[in-house]
Amino acid sequence: MKAKTDLSGTSTGYKVFATVVLILVALFFLFPLYWIVTGSFKGVIEINAKHPVWFPTSPTLENYMKLFDNPAFQWLFNIIFISAAAMVLTCITAALAGYALGKKRFIGRGVLFTIIICAMALPKQVIVIPLLQEMTAIGLNDTLWAVILPTVGWPFGVFLMKQFAETIPNEILEAARVDGAGELRTFFSVVFPMIKPGIGALAIFTFVNTWNDYFLQLVMLTSRENWTLPLAIANMQGEMSNDFGLIMAGAALAAIPIVVVFIAFQKYFTQGIAMGAVKG
Repeated sequence: MKAKTDLSGTSTGYKVFATVVLILVALFFLFPLYWIVTGSFKGVIEINAKHPVWFPTSPTLENYMKLFDNPAFQWLFNIIFISAAAMVLTCITAALAGYALGKKRFIGRGVLFTIIICAMALPKQVIVIPLLQEMTAIGLNDTLWAVILPTVGWPFGVFLMKQFAETIPNEILEAARVDGAGELRTFFSVVFPMIKPGIGALAIFTFVNTWNDYFLQLVMLTSRENWTLPLAIANMQGEMSNDFGLIMAGAALAAIPIVVVFIAFQKYFTQGIAMGAVKG
């Protein structure tokens, strides 16, 4: 027997199978988040129970109260400020650089782009010591800007924006110049709206990458008041290795901005991925 097909030619059996697989994959990835959030409301007995307690029977805010006995809001502000500032600066610089590399012709353009591609292959661990020396030399060591500035000019961001800029028809740019628009006017009025999906995708990539860049935060930030929330959670894990409720409360708090940013840029993120897949 042949499987039933809908008007699009997709068999009903395949659609059911794909839906089941997607649901299972979603549950697989959502379970750690569920366990962290519910665990942050559990008491010590439920957390350390021999058999898993899937949902707190007596929810408590004790873990969050212990968390806020520390400067948790300061740590949260630090990581949000670092990630947001890096996201904005990276999107602006990468979009401008990508537009110049994609649509302008100048001497050394190919060499410059080759250097950027090679820089993408360098792991952060290789350049973190020179970055630390640079930040120390300009007096920014142990400041939030010591984590922000190395992120600006992210090679992947420049590469991504160049790919989007190359899809803009030259006729549109020439028409803008004929109308008397300068380079900046052309970029912000014509180019920027056309590469907005790519910028949305880059915004999410940059925010998450900066948020999760624990190694750079560990090297650059030494004083307790300049810690970020991920860095503070790691230190809590070392100092209070048995207090899993406190650690999960910090992890749950740290997950909120990531979820909010993804929801805010989800539309542009999916558009950017789809356009990148189609245009290669």
